[in-house]
Amino acid sequence: MDGAALRLTAETPQEEILRFGRTIIQQEASALTAIAERLDDRFCHALELVMQCPGDVIVTGMGKAGLIGQKIAATFASTGTPSHFLHPAEAIHGDLGRVDQNDVILVFSQSGETEEVVRLLPSLKSLGARIVAVTANESNTLARAAEVILPLGPIVEAGANRLAPSTSTAAMLAIGDALALTCSWQRGFRPEDFARYHPGGSLGRKLALVDEVMRPLHECRIARCDQTVRDVFVGACRPGRRTGAIMLVCSEGKLEGLFTDSDLARIFETGRTELLDHEISSVMTKSPKTVTSGVRVQAALEAIAKLKISELPVINAAGQPIGMMDITDLVELSPSNAGEEATAEKPESPWTVPFPNQNGGPA
Repeated sequence: MDGAALRLTAETPQEEILRFGRTIIQQEASALTAIAERLDDRFCHALELVMQCPGDVIVTGMGKAGLIGQKIAATFASTGTPSHFLHPAEAIHGDLGRVDQNDVILVFSQSGETEEVVRLLPSLKSLGARIVAVTANESNTLARAAEVILPLGPIVEAGANRLAPSTSTAAMLAIGDALALTCSWQRGFRPEDFARYHPGGSLGRKLALVDEVMRPLHECRIARCDQTVRDVFVGACRPGRRTGAIMLVCSEGKLEGLFTDSDLARIFETGRTELLDHEISSVMTKSPKTVTSGVRVQAALEAIAKLKISELPVINAAGQPIGMMDITDLVELSPSNAGEEATAEKPESPWTVPFPNQNGGPA
């Protein structure tokens, strides 16, 4: 790409700006494709070191490579591999105390000659830690100190001047992600495990089980289906915020139906007030949609949205209600408001039966 020809000014046409931006992305994408094709058994060796590591995966790098390293350390940690970032400059001023012979050190450096990184290498080797290098080639100082080298190969930075770390950092990010996520896959890391490490935010709540976020039975309205409508509403009062539906059970405690505040309003709107003294089973919704204990919130949320309902009873294996999913508790997780999406495969139908195995591990 001719940098002079693509230099941008305030008068640059929008089409030229878009072409320049697309070129940057295409350059980085091309580099990633080349790296994927060059990946060889050294990647498997690096993976083996990480999988068998009795300590932590410690990630280090300086400058932009260090920022990538921080992200990769976080990815390892959140997907089942204990990991943290070690700043090379801080390491030589005491933070080397975090490292021991049980650790694997993943070092990011495009040149392999970054001063702070090179100064760190003898200390890492003396501590007995095993070093995996993500660097340009096999002939630099970092590569010579490493047990395993994951070479980036020839890299041309993107942009008009080709100076700012861009293609190289994209390549480091891709290799780091490949290593962390392949490791997670090999460990059989499941969506439930991911939820354990991500309890906050909408993503964590979506991956949680319905049992963890439902309104428990003592906060729900529940009655027998042989009671009259009037008796049900007199006897099913609960303090605090109430659900908009009453769960109706038979003598064995199994869920038989659902009666909502809207159903009550409909009785008055149609003038059929005599129904207030009929058994509620005559006006309830029979065999309502339910979700089974142990299903993830994401599935319940999708069901509520698909069916356009406000309440979804949660039942156990015996068909007895144990709680209620109420839309007012889940509105922040609705598809239109969710800022994060779960990456697990979408489960099959949640109705009344447990889901099949969803561990997300190797098939």
